[in-house]
Amino acid sequence: MDAIVMLKNDHRTVEKLFKQFEKQFGKQRGEGDTQAKAALVAEIIQELTTHTYIEETIFYPAARTAAPDTGDDVLESFEEHHVVVWMLSELGGLDPADESYDAKMRVLMENVRHHVEEEEQDLFPKLREEMGRKALQELAGQMEQAKKEAPSDPLKVRSARANA
Repeated sequence: MDAIVMLKNDHRTVEKLFKQFEKQFGKQRGEGDTQAKAALVAEIIQELTTHTYIEETIFYPAARTAAPDTGDDVLESFEEHHVVVWMLSELGGLDPADESYDAKMRVLMENVRHHVEEEEQDLFPKLREEMGRKALQELAGQMEQAKKEAPSDPLKVRSARANA
């Protein structure tokens, strides 16, 4: 497995969780079991926090070194992460029965889906070409190790700070 395949697998995992949320809790505020909703959102928070951490700690720095022309894409990704980690933090501390919970979750999903689309259509193809298979495989090993060190609190991720 290489780093891009690993990140795409993470994207698929999160998308499945998003679809589960949409199917299970619909578009109506407050619909469904709040405990089940909180558990699913906690899983989403953990997946996205870990994914964000490995991108920011391992993948993006390697991308900027290997392909300096992707620097603007990486900086934009950090800003998108900034929005996402703050939303994750807010969701983690919010009662699932709160009237803003489902709306916040839908906005989170929109932001993450936009970010994933940009990465997979723009950034990843550039990096695959620039970095090559061997470097991406080595990076995957580093990312796998970093997953074990990832914080559970989204605000502990680098992009949570305004000057990431």
